Amino acid sequence: MGTTRANGSLYTNIQNGVATVEFGHPASNSFVSEMLDRLTKILRDLSENTEVSVIILKSEGDRAFCAGASFDELLSVSNPREGTVFFSGFAHVINAMRKCAQPIIGRVQGKAVGGGVGLISACDYVFATEDAAVRLSELTIGIAPLVIAPAVKRKIGASGLSELSLAPTEWKNAYWAKDKGLFSKVFPNIKEMDKELDFFSSQLAAYNREALVALKKVLWEGAETWDELLLNRAAITGELALSEQTRKAMEAFKK
Repeated sequence: MGTTRANGSLYTNIQNGVATVEFGHPASNSFVSEMLDRLTKILRDLSENTEVSVIILKSEGDRAFCAGASFDELLSVSNPREGTVFFSGFAHVINAMRKCAQPIIGRVQGKAVGGGVGLISACDYVFATEDAAVRLSELTIGIAPLVIAPAVKRKIGASGLSELSLAPTEWKNAYWAKDKGLFSKVFPNIKEMDKELDFFSSQLAAYNREALVALKKVLWEGAETWDELLLNRAAITGELALSEQTRKAMEAFKK
């Protein structure tokens, strides 16, 4: 059973060099701003922890992996500054994942939308089940996935990003995501995924930590401008969220 807390939950467990970070929210494991800020801090702290060699990012329950940003919180945005702050949440998390010293393994048990796809894209290796379909639905509410686009494009290329973002009502299945490079491995069910994930993460944590840290830096070469880039994208998205068309679309979704 998942958390019932309105602001969600976020827990970290460290064992044998593997840090597992688990997030949860009653609204399909979506993220409110407070949770994004906390996750950013946790990742920065773990990056400096020399006892940690590998990080696993997972969500609660056996259904949705992550529904992206909080829809209710988005509806409350009333000016450009608030819009920039709101959309900067995922920008800070993605940059924290990018800069994190250790490789991050994503565990995706179910569907992911919007920012959830951004989190998956910022992982260095991803385990998923056959239920882990993905969708970028931003255009349906009048905005665009600008903040997460660099991370998604890095993983699945410009053509994959176009296919995913320009068909905002279509779910892409787990095998589509694997073929594009978003997922590393796909399993029939959670039990089989977790068995392999435990073995894989333990094996990875047993390797030379300095080698893992050096490899992580190489994997993210070319993304050094993202601190500024993602925040600029957050400001643009914040402006889009205030447009009349977007407000009408969001109110219609709320009904």
